[in-house]
Order: sequence, then C-alpha cells, then structure tokens
Amino acid sequence: MLTVTDKIADALYLSGCLKFGSFKIKSGATSPYYIDLSRVLAAPQQLNIIAGLAADKIREISAFDPINKLSSIELKGAIIVPSVAIKLGLPCVIVRKEAKAYGVTGRTAGADVTQGDNILFFDDVISEGLSKVEGVKPLQELGATVRHMLVVVNREHGGKEKLEKLGYQVHALAKITEIVASLQKNKRISEVQAQRVLDYVIDFKSA
Repeated sequence: MLTVTDKIADALYLSGCLKFGSFKIKSGATSPYYIDLSRVLAAPQQLNIIAGLAADKIREISAFDPINKLSSIELKGAIIVPSVAIKLGLPCVIVRKEAKAYGVTGRTAGADVTQGDNILFFDDVISEGLSKVEGVKPLQELGATVRHMLVVVNREHGGKEKLEKLGYQVHALAKITEIVASLQKNKRISEVQAQRVLDYVIDFKSA
C-alpha cells in the first residue's frame, strides 16, 4: 500500500521535478538536490497525482475550517493550484510578485478577494518561509483570512516552524527526508544520494 509520501516521491521523481546533484539555491548555499515543480507541466499524470493529493488534504482541513478559495504566488505554486481548484470546485487567486501597472492593475489575478473570505495559501515548497508571508499579505489587505498554508514539500529549513509561530497552520504533503527515504526504499535512488540529502538537512538544522 503506497503512502502519500510514496506517491509524492514517485510523482516528483518520474516527472523530473526532483533532481540530485549540486545546485546553488536562493540563499547562495549549495544543495545536493533541487525541486523544480514547473517540470510537472510536462508530466500530466504526475500533475494529476499531486493535485489530487493536495485536494484530499484541503478536504480534510475544510472539514473543520471551511475554505472558500485557494491562492498561490507566481510562479511554481500558481502552476499547480488551478488543477487543485478544479478538483475541489473552488475559485482560485494568483498573487503577483509585483503590482501590474496596466490593464487590470493590482497584486492579484483570478477570483476577486472579498471581506470574510477564508483562503488557503498553496505553494510548491517551504524553506525558510519568508516568501509565504509576502504572498498572503495582499490577500489580508483585501480583507481575507489566511489561516492555512499547504505545500507539496517541506524542505525542513525551519520555515514551517517560523510560520506557525506567526499563527499560521502549515501543512506539507511530504518532508524531503521522507521523500528520499521512500525513493531509496523503492530503489529509485542510491543510498549515497539519499544520505547526502539527509546529511544536508541535519547540517542545516545544527548550523
């Protein structure tokens, strides 16, 4: 019986979204892996799996805190969130990184944001969490409530804990350490590749 982590791990691996090697990341550090969720556009079956698992999680959340809209920030999360919204029959809002100065201006596109909306914020990964705070700000300024954030992968860089201290409930479909353990178990990657990622996460937490 495949777990949610197994399904996410396979979808990321088979779509080419998860790569192993040596990659310079946003912070300037070097990572032994990289997640590029835009690659899922070339793998509709894997996109459908990820979107379906995200939709299942949102249904769980909505059972005790009804969500009426989904949102994400351009680019990576915004690629996936419409597929999730279709499965749930919910409107979605995309937050722009910068306000548009022509045509329909402002920081949001898609569904209107109104006072009293309970919006779940969706994104591809969480590292340190800072971009999430910036992403939800335009929604809050328009009168929406954002209590829940959902990501596909928690990179285990402390972002989940930081956001939870700010009062957000942060949900992840899988942690990167669980993903590499699943891939090694199913012989997708070598023990050496898996251990590099595990060591990287441990070193980051102890730094």
